[in-house]
Amino acid sequence: MSKAILEHVNMTVSNPDKTAQMLSELFDWKIRWSGDSIHGGRSVHVGNDADYVALYSVGHPRALGENENYRLAGAVNHLGILVDDLDAAEKRIREYGIKTHSHQTYEPGSRFYFHDHDGIEYEVVSYA
Repeated sequence: MSKAILEHVNMTVSNPDKTAQMLSELFDWKIRWSGDSIHGGRSVHVGNDADYVALYSVGHPRALGENENYRLAGAVNHLGILVDDLDAAEKRIREYGIKTHSHQTYEPGSRFYFHDHDGIEYEVVSYA
């Protein structure tokens, strides 16, 4: 079998443009594409040249309660984002007005987590 690489993940959010703007500002990502999508919805693809997050919305999706997704089969528990400088990333996230939590260090690196305006959990990790 040839090498397989994760290219993207698709998540339902309340406002794809708002989430894409947040991710762009926090991680220096760019909008790769945006437009109409399945079921009359809207999608925004945000990331870098190699991979991205597809942000999708149609109508008014139901919001998750904090950590509710960990109890739902088929749900994504969190999105992991690798950074070179964990302290700088956390400073930027806090300056954006987002609280961080669950700071941990264990092999092979250090990490912390945050939730966005939709309750989606992100893990920010560094192996440096």
